[in-house]
Amino acid sequence: MNTTALDSLLARAVARPETEEKLSRQILDAAVEQFTTFGLRRSSVDDVAKRAGVSRVTVYRRFGTKDRLVEACLVREAGRFFHELDSAVAGLPTMRDRIVEGFAVALRHTRAHPLFGGLLRIEPDVVLPYLTVQGGPALAATTEYLAGHLRRAREAEGLPESDPRPVAELMVRVAVSFLLNPAGCIGLDDDDQARAFAGRYLAPLLDA
Repeated sequence: MNTTALDSLLARAVARPETEEKLSRQILDAAVEQFTTFGLRRSSVDDVAKRAGVSRVTVYRRFGTKDRLVEACLVREAGRFFHELDSAVAGLPTMRDRIVEGFAVALRHTRAHPLFGGLLRIEPDVVLPYLTVQGGPALAATTEYLAGHLRRAREAEGLPESDPRPVAELMVRVAVSFLLNPAGCIGLDDDDQARAFAGRYLAPLLDA
């Protein structure tokens, strides 16, 4: 998948709700299960079709190619991730509270997610380039998602207008670094530790 496709994928995940009909959802469920069990390289459209209980022709008619099927899975799961994150922080009173809780939720969800966390464990060489050397589109899209939250929070609190993207990007970079290499002197093994870290080190960035 090239960087343009990844950029489009993330933008769609942020902006578009889950709308697939029953058969497409059945195929996507089977594809996620297949990919997280065997990885992307060892999985074919035939494998997904068998797991979904449909013909390979049906899969091709719905999604066209294996790459498009993978893309559809990633869009749906990323959309679910952003929706879960929004829901987890929606009722919190301040942006500081939302940053703290959002960091903990994002770490937990990504690590435990069968597709995102699973592929990092099964096929890290496939996933890592899109989070590192080819990670510009992913960083930009996720930064813009968080910056939108920061921008709306400043407006709601009547604060002077400013560009929230540098702060958002710093927060995203920190979160990604912990996902890729959790070992170190900073323990983030559970939600309480993640919240404590975010409250001490990330939330103060809002004052920058």
